[in-house]
Amino acid sequence: MEFKFFKKSIPTLIFFVVFSAVALTVFYQLLKVDNQLKIYNPIDVNPRLVDDSMLHIQKNHTIADFKLINQNGKTITNNDYQNKIYIADFFFTRCQTICIAMAYNMNELQEYYKNDDDIMFLSHSVTPVIDSVSVLKEYADRKGVIDGKWNVTTGSKKHIYELARKSYFAVLDEGNGDENDFIHTEQFVLVDKERRIRGYYDGTDKKDMEKLKEDVVLLKEEYASK
Repeated sequence: MEFKFFKKSIPTLIFFVVFSAVALTVFYQLLKVDNQLKIYNPIDVNPRLVDDSMLHIQKNHTIADFKLINQNGKTITNNDYQNKIYIADFFFTRCQTICIAMAYNMNELQEYYKNDDDIMFLSHSVTPVIDSVSVLKEYADRKGVIDGKWNVTTGSKKHIYELARKSYFAVLDEGNGDENDFIHTEQFVLVDKERRIRGYYDGTDKKDMEKLKEDVVLLKEEYASK
């Protein structure tokens, strides 16, 4: 009797084991998705940060191609950041307010990721006419910038302004980079290897810097699991 009961129970047991395995797999996959960083598109940020021409975009936003000049006079493009995770910001060398804390925190991050070849940094001068290559070089030396790790850049003001408004969504001020337009933002922007925005952080806030580090861990785990 007991043997017959056991034989009848086997299919139920098998079903339970298979169902449990499937349920655990699905749960794990859902948990992984929940732990993945958000991918930001124009629709996901404050509309005031977004150029009007970009407001309709709901998916597949990526950082546009760029061409800038770094502290060593080298031309820097997207190719220099190919297959890299990077942190971007906007600054100017004469800034005596938020840029001081931002530069300090960016330097701290650079030191933290100094030996991690996956991570790079990109700073855009918002006063490119003033911030010539020689000025940037002096600034980079003073701030401890590591060549090849952190590019401190200048270029066309219209191009930099367009990147801020149409690619990074980092500045509230409207305009197109004319003489009187001025970008002033504390935002650090986390960009993944596909040139997608994965996070925004207050570059003057220590807690946000810790959050950024935690998010980089999640992003790297996302790539490791592919």
